[in-house]
Amino acid sequence: MDIIIVGAGEIGRYLAQELSKQQHSISVIEQNPTLALELEQAVDAKVILGDGSKASTLIDAHVENCKLFIALTNDNTVNIVSCSMAKKMGATEVLCRMHPRLQSQEWLFDYRGHFGLDHLFSSEKLSALELSKYIRNPDALAVEELASGKIELQQLRVSPKSDLVGKTMQEAKFPDKTRVALLGRKGESFIPTAETIILERDIITVFGEPKRLRDLSKRIIQTERVVKDLRIAIFGGGEYGFALAQMLEAWGCKIRVFEEEEKRCQFLSEQLQSSTIIHADATMMDELKDEQIDEADFFVATSESDEDNVMSCLQAHHLGAKKCLTLIHRSDYARTISRVGRNLGIRAAISPREATRRDIERFLTDDQFHVVRSYSDNDVIEMLVREGSAVDGKEVNEVEWPPECVLIGLVHETEAIVPGAKDKMSAGDLIYAMVSKSSCKKFVKLLK
Repeated sequence: MDIIIVGAGEIGRYLAQELSKQQHSISVIEQNPTLALELEQAVDAKVILGDGSKASTLIDAHVENCKLFIALTNDNTVNIVSCSMAKKMGATEVLCRMHPRLQSQEWLFDYRGHFGLDHLFSSEKLSALELSKYIRNPDALAVEELASGKIELQQLRVSPKSDLVGKTMQEAKFPDKTRVALLGRKGESFIPTAETIILERDIITVFGEPKRLRDLSKRIIQTERVVKDLRIAIFGGGEYGFALAQMLEAWGCKIRVFEEEEKRCQFLSEQLQSSTIIHADATMMDELKDEQIDEADFFVATSESDEDNVMSCLQAHHLGAKKCLTLIHRSDYARTISRVGRNLGIRAAISPREATRRDIERFLTDDQFHVVRSYSDNDVIEMLVREGSAVDGKEVNEVEWPPECVLIGLVHETEAIVPGAKDKMSAGDLIYAMVSKSSCKKFVKLLK
């Protein structure tokens, strides 16, 4: 696939390296001569020195042949302008990195529609979502986000004490706007029917709005954990820590943010609603002791320094923090810490580079749909409703869906829901569905 990347910073360079290993044809546009030279020597890619928001640069990169255009600079304007121009000049799909504070304003303005963008993402928000999974769902076997976190997947093991045991799917009466899409039993996964009986120790894969899944997950696994009572300490009030604190505030967690820079502390105090901002260096043992870090349910390190993040977690664990999570910018370090970290008190290590790669990876296909995740013989599929297709303008219950197909998400402009029978689908809407491999062609045909 012909791929153009604008920006050879931390994430752009990593993505270029990983995609070139997969035999894609990579071109990278970078206006910093030093970074461009370093990349040219390190990666099997065509490096173009120039401004990605200029037409002449895009022509030099042969944007008219580009299948996937990805803007990854730290400048919102450059990313939006370059993506919009690339789309007009012939790029098939354009993906735009955006600052999390600007992305949060999507409900005020349709950036995608106005500028012709296929996908908007924030590396900071993607990383914060990864970290928040472990905090909000400590008992889930797996957690995934769809539609920028507005729809969530949770895999949960059915407790023998659950009131669902022995009931059919129809009798279980799951909450509105949630969906059971998959059932795991004895090592096999299948899409259940209304008559499928739930057994203890089954693994249920459920989808829904995160807050709606909270009560359902408690019902399935019979836990009394309450997210809003959790005490969270965040080391680092930069963009990653700020994005995480914003997410957790919405869940009512009790948050303390440690930030060494006084000016940043002032910003955090003005922007965050209920978090406590502590002007202190969390790498210092005495500072952690003074702030009674032993009372924290989670200590999360989100600074720009991998070494400081790891050391602060080790110190917090030593002082009695219940669980530690860390951001590790180098993906190879993150994999190592994830493997051995539990022995050191670190439950998980998240790499922004890897979180971004996973988000982009589903676009690396020539098919008319994207496979978000695979489960044995079933796939979570993401696909646009095409104008004039069999589902365009129809309600969900008016369509004869193929067997082993469960709709789990409907995105209309900036609104995302788990669709019900009366919800209407229109051209340009994004559909998420759990579909068996045998029913995939029939499902795709309906939306084409």
